[in-house]
Amino acid sequence: MPAQPTQVSTVDSVTALAELLVKAVRALGAAGRPVAASELAARAWWVLRDDRPREAEHVNGAMHYLARLPAESSTREESPMPADPILDVRTEPHARRHTLILGSYGELAPGAGFVLVNDHDPKPLYYQFDAEYKGDFTWDYLEQGPEVWRVRIGRPAK
Repeated sequence: MPAQPTQVSTVDSVTALAELLVKAVRALGAAGRPVAASELAARAWWVLRDDRPREAEHVNGAMHYLARLPAESSTREESPMPADPILDVRTEPHARRHTLILGSYGELAPGAGFVLVNDHDPKPLYYQFDAEYKGDFTWDYLEQGPEVWRVRIGRPAK
């Protein structure tokens, strides 16, 4: 009779699955599919973020790794709308940035937006937005490094 796998507690199972997912999405990204890997990681982050914030942060770290990989396609650039407020997160602790940005988006009225200013490509954040607000946000790069990234994030008018 084959040996049965040792049972792991639910808490340890979720942590172990998050670790496996991180390894898998990093491998997928390294294999030339960073967009697909980032989309998967963003969905996992979204599932974990409220109940399992530690594991969600681990997945977020993988998303930042994926953001440094060569892009599969280029992004378009547009000018910011003059009335858009600026949200500069460069001085915020990294652990607080995504929460602050997502909260700012949540407060937007339809048709409004803001310009995010960051010290690295916020591509992982894009995938988190795509996981949570699929089709209900705009994302336009205005400046793409190497020192500063500016992205206009908006809520489409209904």
